[in-house]
Amino acid sequence: MAPIGPLAGDVDPAVFREAILRKLVYSVGKDADRASEHDWLVATILALRDGIVDRWIDSTRRTYAAGKKRVYYLSLEFLIGRLLFDALGNLGMIETAREALSPLGVDLDRLRQAEPDAALGNGGLGRLAACFIESLSSLRIPAYGYGIRYDYGLFKQAIADGWQREIPEDWLSFGNPWEFERPEVVYEIGFGGAVTDVPSEHGGVRRVWTPGEKILAAAYDTPVVGWRGKHVNTLRLWAAKAPQPVALEAFNAGDYVGSMAQRARVEAISRVLYPSDATPAGYELRLRQEYFFTSASLQDLVRRHLATFGSLANLGEKAAIQLNDTHPAIAVAELMRILVDGHGLPYDEAWRLTRQTLNYTNHTLLPEALETWSVQLMERLLPRHMEIIYRINWHHLEDVAREHGQDQDLIRSVSLIDETNGRRVRMGHLAFLGSNRVNGVSALHTELMRETVFADLHRLFPDRIVSKTNGVTFRRWLQQCNPALTTLLVETLGERVLDDPSALRGLETVAGDPAFQQRYAAVKHANKETLAAIIAERTGWRVDPAAMFDVQIKRIHEYKRQLLNVLETVALYHAMKAHPDRDWPSRVKVFAGKAAASYAQAKLIIKLAHDVAKVVNTDPDLRGRLKLVFLPNYNVSLAEAIIPAADLSEQISTAGMEASGTGNMKLALNGALTIGTLDGANVEIREQVGEENIFIFGLTAEEAAEKRRLGTSREEHSARLARVLYEIETGLFSPEEPHRYAPIVQALSYNDHFLVGPDFDAYYDAQRVVDGAWAHQPTWRQMAILNTARIDWFSSDRTISEYAAEIWGAEAL
Repeated sequence: MAPIGPLAGDVDPAVFREAILRKLVYSVGKDADRASEHDWLVATILALRDGIVDRWIDSTRRTYAAGKKRVYYLSLEFLIGRLLFDALGNLGMIETAREALSPLGVDLDRLRQAEPDAALGNGGLGRLAACFIESLSSLRIPAYGYGIRYDYGLFKQAIADGWQREIPEDWLSFGNPWEFERPEVVYEIGFGGAVTDVPSEHGGVRRVWTPGEKILAAAYDTPVVGWRGKHVNTLRLWAAKAPQPVALEAFNAGDYVGSMAQRARVEAISRVLYPSDATPAGYELRLRQEYFFTSASLQDLVRRHLATFGSLANLGEKAAIQLNDTHPAIAVAELMRILVDGHGLPYDEAWRLTRQTLNYTNHTLLPEALETWSVQLMERLLPRHMEIIYRINWHHLEDVAREHGQDQDLIRSVSLIDETNGRRVRMGHLAFLGSNRVNGVSALHTELMRETVFADLHRLFPDRIVSKTNGVTFRRWLQQCNPALTTLLVETLGERVLDDPSALRGLETVAGDPAFQQRYAAVKHANKETLAAIIAERTGWRVDPAAMFDVQIKRIHEYKRQLLNVLETVALYHAMKAHPDRDWPSRVKVFAGKAAASYAQAKLIIKLAHDVAKVVNTDPDLRGRLKLVFLPNYNVSLAEAIIPAADLSEQISTAGMEASGTGNMKLALNGALTIGTLDGANVEIREQVGEENIFIFGLTAEEAAEKRRLGTSREEHSARLARVLYEIETGLFSPEEPHRYAPIVQALSYNDHFLVGPDFDAYYDAQRVVDGAWAHQPTWRQMAILNTARIDWFSSDRTISEYAAEIWGAEAL
């Protein structure tokens, strides 16, 4: 049979079926009569991948021929999820695949569920990177994504008696049919050792780093196909390998475990995302991970640039490197090392190229996420890099003193070395100094960057910080996860809506039409029935699809304030018990998210949610009108089931702490109304959808900062909140352990850093406004439709177009 060739939506299902059967036999090694569901999945992916490869190679050839600037996106996370429907959808082949498999007795939707989620990320940071790499392909901008090929990702979350338990997410147990191992693409990565002076061939001396340890970074490539298959970019992930897989002498001496110890230590780098840094070994492993993938990525792109252009003089003109948060900030020192030590460039020229090539996205104002590393660890693990950082800092502080005099407060503030906390390297400052542009991810976040964490650096470099509000790919978060709504949109607005998000604005003319509202509501109800079945299967709780589905799905963190939501649930429970005959709307509170393994307070909040659920969900006085459910092991695939079913989107972070958020965009796109603070992208969502179509409450960022400065106390709590906390503190929800939640109550009573208490009553009142809106369904449906209509600006295609034009200077092929 002839190869399937470049794929398009008009591929004959019979041709694709034959390609699948050939892959089943000759690549999987199975007969159709004996093939398992996983066998069919692999065969289908491999047949599809063959066609993608044709387009991938063509895209690569055109990129080399055009000689245009390439974008390199460095991210410690790429939360790509399942890829089968991603690729099929972008190639217009979902129905082709369905028709190809049906005569074989294979259900495409079951194959979709059989594909594991790639465990390459944790939350919004990684999902944003996945949206961006897809949009780069869809916009035909030549790009590479660079990250780590984690064996086990973050962890698989299990819930045992309400407590989070972490188990390995073994997503690679059956291999990864999407990827191509590149055994020829391997780079040495050094750690430790010493730096010495050696004579330079041009006279004088040069510094030479001799690492005490060398490991290998091995490349694995995954093609990322863009919309309608017009372009395919590459996601290149690095796996850590030991130069010698076994210490043979020790093995032959009978020390079988010891002979593998060095290999285990090396390969730990790419075993797990975000290993706990509660121990010195875990703390060091984090730094080793970050340097490992950053060094490999920079070596790779410099090699490619030289092979293409023959000189490093135009590196900044032909390559744009985006650092996704501070994890790859060591790129500033590493690129300098490669240019100066590896290629003999003068320091000043290397610094010019580094600053011209690198750009930095900041994702948080929280101190723990603005990484710092102890100077002692850096000097031991990366001695040459510390020398380079010292030199960068020396030049920088000399410039500051020359321009601003001996202002010691300013010098201390902008120095790369924090001398006040045990001497630590400020990685955010390093990324800022070494970058051409530094961007925030929402308008509010960008302003707060200028006013807070980078205030003094912004004073020195007033043009460097820019704003690029995040976006999401509508292909994944509308077309793939909500096909019924997509069909309705196409029938109403035409095929253009698949290509142009602004076409969604056409819904404004039908938002008040009762007939369209009924069709829109029918889609939502069907999605809620699907989610209700998942909830019953995974939690044992049965919920009413006619109830309001009130959803908070995100990483469990005190600043995201799942606790505020749980406390309001208890207060609502009290009110419903006190007034059982009032016309309370039925509501299902849906939670999902993982807490970091070492984050005790966040894990306690998960337990509290489960304990509250046990009381609320079983109280006969409520007659099932209030339920709380926590869906375990939140990932991309679970999000794809929850988001289309959501009625209310909880975006209730402490104002000034959420950089942007992207869940808020996905939920609004699918017709969920937002209840939230004026934080992150909520501000811009309100501007787009209209303040009458969103529920805003609570302190502003400025008010929150002032309240935190003045301090909080338990005496300020309202009677409603005081009762909630008293019952939690005295064991109403944990009678077997009455003081289980003392840490939570104490935090809210004496050091309410995340301002749950000050915002509680405003939140409770806003929820009662939500109740009133829900009671009048025609108005609610109109608001939901207008959210879908007006969220078009939050497409990641718009975001990437802005990056390309205003930061990277990159053009589409």
